[in-house]
Amino acid sequence: MDPPSNRGLATLSGMARPARFEAYRYLGDKRNQVVYDLDVDPAAVTAAVKDVLDAEAFTTFSPDTLAEARNRGYRAHRSLRIRRSDED
Repeated sequence: MDPPSNRGLATLSGMARPARFEAYRYLGDKRNQVVYDLDVDPAAVTAAVKDVLDAEAFTTFSPDTLAEARNRGYRAHRSLRIRRSDED
């Protein structure tokens, strides 16, 4: 049996995801309107996502795109902005 802190979570690419939403890439924090990319796995994102899951203050987007998250008023976490500037 999983330890209590891991119940209801699935691990994909090293990132813990809500079991019902394991197929989603973007996870939004309802408390501060920030969206995280679950495919990015730096320590800061992992810690922030764990905090969102513990607070049960998360949402996903359909379609599962950054554009849809922005459409709903969410802004990208700095890890997304850094990754994009590296790709340019």
